[in-house]
Amino acid sequence: MSSFDVVIIGSGPGGYVSAIRCAQLGFKTAIVEKYNSLGGTCLNVGCIPSKALLSSSHHYAEIAHFADHGIEVSGDVKINLEKMIARKQAVVDQTVGGINYLMDKNKITVFNGLGSFVDATHIAVAKADGTSETIEAKYTVIATGSKPSSLPFIKIDKERIITSTEALALKEVPKHLVIIGGGVIGIELGQVYLRLGAQVSVVEFMDRIIPGMDGSLSKELTKVLKKQGMKFYVSHKVKSVERNGDAVTVQAENAKGETITLEGDYSLVSVGRRPYTDGLNADKAGVKISERGQVEVNDHLQTSVPNIYAIGDVVRGAMLAHKAEEEGVMVAEILAGQKPHIDYNLIPGVVYTWPEVAAVGQTEEQLKAAGVAYKSGSFPFKALGRARASADLDGFVKILADEKTDEVLGVHMIGARTADLIAEAVTAMEFKASAEDISRMSHAHPTFAEAVKEAALAATENRALHV
Repeated sequence: MSSFDVVIIGSGPGGYVSAIRCAQLGFKTAIVEKYNSLGGTCLNVGCIPSKALLSSSHHYAEIAHFADHGIEVSGDVKINLEKMIARKQAVVDQTVGGINYLMDKNKITVFNGLGSFVDATHIAVAKADGTSETIEAKYTVIATGSKPSSLPFIKIDKERIITSTEALALKEVPKHLVIIGGGVIGIELGQVYLRLGAQVSVVEFMDRIIPGMDGSLSKELTKVLKKQGMKFYVSHKVKSVERNGDAVTVQAENAKGETITLEGDYSLVSVGRRPYTDGLNADKAGVKISERGQVEVNDHLQTSVPNIYAIGDVVRGAMLAHKAEEEGVMVAEILAGQKPHIDYNLIPGVVYTWPEVAAVGQTEEQLKAAGVAYKSGSFPFKALGRARASADLDGFVKILADEKTDEVLGVHMIGARTADLIAEAVTAMEFKASAEDISRMSHAHPTFAEAVKEAALAATENRALHV
C-alpha cells in the first residue's frame, strides 16, 4: 500500500494548488481525480472554456464597430461555431497539460479514479477499468468541488434543456436561448450566444440580475445588456420547463401572479451550483456534512475529523476558483506549522461580460443593513480619456469608505478591464487604505485605472477632477 503525508481528493484549482504547495513544503503528496483530465470544473467546463468563448465572441462583436475606427471590412463575415468550439477545447487542453507538467515538476503522484474514504486514514481509488487501489494518508484534503444545480421539476436532457457544461459545446447557435437564472454563469454564457446572433431571454427569481453584487452594478449591467438586445424577466418564478422535439417551453409567474410563456429552441438552467460529495463516503471517515451538502469545517478548514480538511466549493463561502486556491494554500501551510490567514471579505468577485463587472468588500446594501455610516464616490468611464480613445464608455467605478475613518469598505466597478483593475482595490483594502490614500497614488495617464483614482477623489470631499 502506498502511503503519503497528504492526499488531496479533487484536482480543481483548490486541489491542484494545495498539492503544489504541500509538495513545496516537503510533504509527500498525492492527488486523486475521478476524471482523466486534471483541473476540475474550472479548467475543463468552467472558467477557462467560458472565457475562451467570451473572447472569441467578443472579437466577432467588435467587427460591427470597426468602421468607427476607420477599418473597412469587405465581404461576408461568418461565424464558424465548430472552429470556435475547437479553439476553446485547444485552450482547455493546453491548460490541463500545464497542470500535468506541474504535477510532474513537483513530484506529486496522480491517481485517476473515484476517491472514497475507507476510514479516516485510508482512501480507496476506484479506477475506470474496474480495479481499485487503497492508499494511506496522514492528512487528507477534500477538494471535490461542485456541480450545476437544477430545480426539482426540470428534467435536464443535456440536448435542449442544458447546463453550463453543454452550453460550452453546442453544435449550433440557438435561435432563442431561454436562460433560467440571472447569475454570473447565465449572464456570461448568454452574452456569448447573444453576440453570435441568438435571441436571449433571462428569467430571474430575484428582482435583479447578479443579485449578490451591489445594486448599482446590476442596474448598469442590465441597461448595457438590454441595449445589446438581451431580454430580462426579473421577479419571475419558473413553474415549468417542457421539451417538445426541438422546442422548449418555459412558463414563469411574475410578482402579480400572472403567467408568461417563453418559447425557445434551447433552455440553459443556471440556478447555481451545489457542493459535490457523491461517492466520497465521508461518513466512513466520520466527516460531517451539513444539511446544505457542505463539508463542515472550522476556521482552519479542519473537518470534524482532525486529520481531514476541506476547501473550495465543497465548503461554505463563495464558489470561486481563486477562493479555493487561497484555501488550498492555507491548509498546506497550516499542516507545515505556519499561521496563514484569509480575509474572506477581500475575495473579489467578477463577471466576465463586456463590460466586465468586478467588486470586493461590502456593498451599499450590506452597509445600510449593518447601520454603518459611509460615504460614496463614483466616476463614470465616459469621462475617462482612455475609455474615449478605445470607445469603451459604459460603466463606472464606485468606492465606499467609512464616513469617519475614510477606510475603504467596498469597491464596485463595471467597465473595460475591471476584472484586472479590481486587484488594485484588493491590494489597497488588504493594507487598510483610506480613499485619500488611493487618491494620492499616481496613476499612469491615460489608463482605465485612473477611474479608480477619480472615484477615490470623489469619495474624498467630492474632489473628482474630470467630471
